Amino acid sequence: MRDALATIGICQDATDGAMAASVRRGAPGLRAEGLAYEAGGRRLIDGVGLALAPHSLTVVMGPNGAGKSLLLRLVTGLIAPSAGAITWDGAALDEITRRRLALVFQRPVLLRRSVAENLDFVLRLRGRAEASRREALLADVGLERQARQPARLLSGGEQQRLALARALASEPDVLCLDEPTANLDPASTHLIEQIVRRAHAGGRKVIWVTHDIGQARRLADDIVFLCGGRVATHLPAAEFFDRPGVEAARAYLEGRIHL
Repeated sequence: MRDALATIGICQDATDGAMAASVRRGAPGLRAEGLAYEAGGRRLIDGVGLALAPHSLTVVMGPNGAGKSLLLRLVTGLIAPSAGAITWDGAALDEITRRRLALVFQRPVLLRRSVAENLDFVLRLRGRAEASRREALLADVGLERQARQPARLLSGGEQQRLALARALASEPDVLCLDEPTANLDPASTHLIEQIVRRAHAGGRKVIWVTHDIGQARRLADDIVFLCGGRVATHLPAAEFFDRPGVEAARAYLEGRIHL
């Protein structure tokens, strides 16, 4: 799809009850129109239009260089678009809106402090520096025994779980993840997926960038497929894997090179 507004809305696979529950929980929906980003004289995101439902676990896929990570940084306000508009629940992406979002990177970003102090730092910023809250977060990600250990001495999977706990400590409405399991073993990947599933079941909107087709099959409610900086298709997950609709997506799922 090469239109400036390459949006295919989420179909009615979600029940009315699920939609009503999402409204009660307050998770915001995203809308982007005419979104573009240029760097070094190249247009890396090109006229993206997108509408994400508030209740879904959205997976963003596409070949290397498609613009997946750039799109995530744009919709979370880490970088400013060259053109276009982004709104969450109809509100512009300002400082107040950004506080409702949390982003976890492929490489964990942690303080050179203990595991507990990494969480305490975020909890103090949020005015919730209670030991009980920290302990609950550590229990949720399975790091209770490592609370006093320096964060830098954790394994890669443990560091990523701590990064997730830090993101959840900010009590976001939207959890955004940029290939958080790309460098992890299967056991660590499973733990991360379970943590995110619980966060989503608790009412958080999730946007997960991944190149792992199996992971997308396990997790996604809907799939946004990017190619060449554009949204090639956006479909409910079951439909995407059964009938991806565009050749670029078919080639990707079949492991073929698409030029």
